[in-house]
Amino acid sequence: MKRSVLGMLVAYGALAAPLGAQGTEWTLLIRNGTVVDGTNSGRYRADIAVKDDRIVALSRTPLDARRAARVIDADGLIVAPGFIDMHAHLEPLMQRPDAKSHVTQGVTLALGGPDGSGPFPLSAYLDSAQAKGLGMNVAYLVGHNTVRRRVMGTADRAPTSAELQQMTDLIRRGMGDGAFGISTGLRYVPGFYSKIDEVIALSRAAADSGGIYTSHLREEGLGLMEGVAEAIAIAREARIPVVLTHHKAVGQPMWGKSVETLRMVDEARAAGLDVMIDQYPYTASSTGLAVLIPPWALAGGTRELEKRVADPMLRDSIERGIVEYLKTDRGGGDTRRVQFGRVTWDTTLEGKTLFDWAERRGVGTSLEAAAKLVIEGELKGGASMIYHVIDEGDVRRIMAHPQTMIASDGRLTGPGDGVPHPRAYGTFPRVLGEYVRVQRVLTLEQAVHKMTGMPAKRLGLQGQRGCVAVGCFADITVFDADRVGSPATFTQPHQYAEGIPFVVVNGQVVIDNGQMTTARPGRALRRK
Repeated sequence: MKRSVLGMLVAYGALAAPLGAQGTEWTLLIRNGTVVDGTNSGRYRADIAVKDDRIVALSRTPLDARRAARVIDADGLIVAPGFIDMHAHLEPLMQRPDAKSHVTQGVTLALGGPDGSGPFPLSAYLDSAQAKGLGMNVAYLVGHNTVRRRVMGTADRAPTSAELQQMTDLIRRGMGDGAFGISTGLRYVPGFYSKIDEVIALSRAAADSGGIYTSHLREEGLGLMEGVAEAIAIAREARIPVVLTHHKAVGQPMWGKSVETLRMVDEARAAGLDVMIDQYPYTASSTGLAVLIPPWALAGGTRELEKRVADPMLRDSIERGIVEYLKTDRGGGDTRRVQFGRVTWDTTLEGKTLFDWAERRGVGTSLEAAAKLVIEGELKGGASMIYHVIDEGDVRRIMAHPQTMIASDGRLTGPGDGVPHPRAYGTFPRVLGEYVRVQRVLTLEQAVHKMTGMPAKRLGLQGQRGCVAVGCFADITVFDADRVGSPATFTQPHQYAEGIPFVVVNGQVVIDNGQMTTARPGRALRRK
């Protein structure tokens, strides 16, 4: 995108428009930008007028700047709907209501409560979040793990009929409070202990209220095909739209298997099932240390794990299970692939690997030695980990699939908060920079569609969010297609996105010339 020097200067400046005799009919005018509207249609040059929280005019001929209280000159820049993150870890929202690590990526709406987690009861939480003053809009799913833990703790068994009814009632309560659907984390305790009939029953309760189902699959490594098949069966039996969330193929034995999982998605859709995908653009996942421990060993919580590892026979079984995961699953066959992100009991490990810890302790670097450290670390309180076990070919293949949306799986964060996965700062700009501009896996229009129009439709918000059209909420991201990107890395993740000078949320400028303002216009959305 070629621009004059003058054009480059004004593109990054927010020009205050003179107030004319006509007064200020619009609160904001974005002029001279190239609109990519989220529909996957071709781009075009247009002016966009905003009044309060809505887009009220969209014109391919210049609009009169004298009618606006504030003008942004977007010459040479892309003007897109604000990005929608379909999988966000918003747990620190009350401590970080500005959501800076997300908003600086161009995100104006994030969906929380993924992987079976999430706040409960939801209505009071949404009220509290709104009162904090939010930098972006938030929405939530009701978590299966949250509900199961409230009713059954971490019991490794099927629910009684009374317990299933209690869980069903809680799902309905969450939906009534405004949840957009149900999420599961079937690889995590206690969701791992559920059978498919339980998940179907609870998903039906969400479907009755128009909700969706998002699933961290039961397995993403050797059991990946079975995990996808289970999600498709839930879509069919519960009659609910399904999202295979943060879809990937974990571990070297499974690299390339996205060919088969995407075929399964295509076949399910051909059969009339509503199955979609979301994905982050990295070759590493991030979750807890406990994912390396056989789930049966975690039943009942930390005290029960302590008892089991004190029994020599059970400990041997647990260690062998960990070694197997290190070989074929999250360990990738090499403890250098297992990186510490956030460690409350020893911050010196943050950014280091399991291999580094073993060397430091002088226990040898075998997988067997590492298994003992995994147990030790979990008993100390666990840790947030980064697992470098995804193939770049699978990332590109999944991203290019027509049913894939972009989602960060990132946790709200800030400088000094451990050494997190760079997706927390860089998901959306990385797609636009690396996978659009450099690798050309997607066109710019396709990428924006996967970040805006597609997720808005999935959430039932089409025509409201994820769009640039008259009547849409004025959630707008303005970026430089030639510069947008993320400098965040796995060793230096605390770096904000580049090339996104303006972000507008509900009509108010939250990122202004690359800087966060004091505006907090975000809303806690409830499904209607």
